[in-house]
Amino acid sequence: MAVYVDDAVHPWRGERWAHLMADTLPELHAMAQQLGIPRRAFQNRPSGAHYDVPAALRAQAIALGARPISRHVDRAQVRRVIANARAQYQA
Repeated sequence: MAVYVDDAVHPWRGERWAHLMADTLPELHAMAQQLGIPRRAFQNRPSGAHYDVPAALRAQAIALGARPISRHVDRAQVRRVIANARAQYQA
């Protein structure tokens, strides 16, 4: 099992943001907790269960063991991770 963080590419509020995703929701929530991200920041969306993280927290997530993935290089892997995140959506 693994936690993933994609490229910090989405500009918002003056920062670059990435998506924190995982093979399982317990892993995802555990990593978010380690990063100090409150549970209320969890995005349970049909597009994929995830947390948004700013670039600085992306680096910290990687230091804690999250696997960096690139939407530009690892396209097949990114598609698999996103498909898994979508499957974890709970209506």
